[in-house]
Amino acid sequence: MSENPVSSEQARSDQSMIEQGVIKQTRCWVKTVIVENNFCPFARRELERGSIRYSVKPDRAAESALKTMIDECVQLDNNEAIETTLLIFPEGFQGFEDYLELVELAEGLLADQGYESVYQVASFHPDYCFAGAEQNDAANYTNRSPYPMLHLIREASLEQALDNYPEPEKIPERNIERARELGLEEMQRRLEACCSIDKR
Repeated sequence: MSENPVSSEQARSDQSMIEQGVIKQTRCWVKTVIVENNFCPFARRELERGSIRYSVKPDRAAESALKTMIDECVQLDNNEAIETTLLIFPEGFQGFEDYLELVELAEGLLADQGYESVYQVASFHPDYCFAGAEQNDAANYTNRSPYPMLHLIREASLEQALDNYPEPEKIPERNIERARELGLEEMQRRLEACCSIDKR
């Protein structure tokens, strides 16, 4: 029996709306958590320029997610207007340990594919927890995001930005201080406010 073309078109439309909702939630997080708290001193410029690419993918297995990541590297290769890419996995890698394995594989694959020193991966996850930290440490929210994601960064741009930023080695320490100053409940509230945006 052939698939009903109307229902197929409707399914694609629904999926597109869901993806746009995931992007809205992620943009909210970039603006209200990352930029407003200055967790990444270079994010505001790219947010205002519209040079952040948000790519939502349904991958649940590491193999397909890694292929998707390389496809996104090719996108960056071919489009200088894209400064950085947030590769978002709303359906996969919900377990933090599984996600960390993906990050390790991703870093290895970048090197294998000749992208070492071209792009680097930054990691964000809803349950992110720094090594040695308690789960309820507000500092974890510097890297907690609405969905598991791989952040692809142009190394040359990052190095240039760091060269022009005072004491860049102190950025992680300042971020931790800022998150703890705001406190666990406030950091949770800001992230949850983005996650509660309707995806449809």
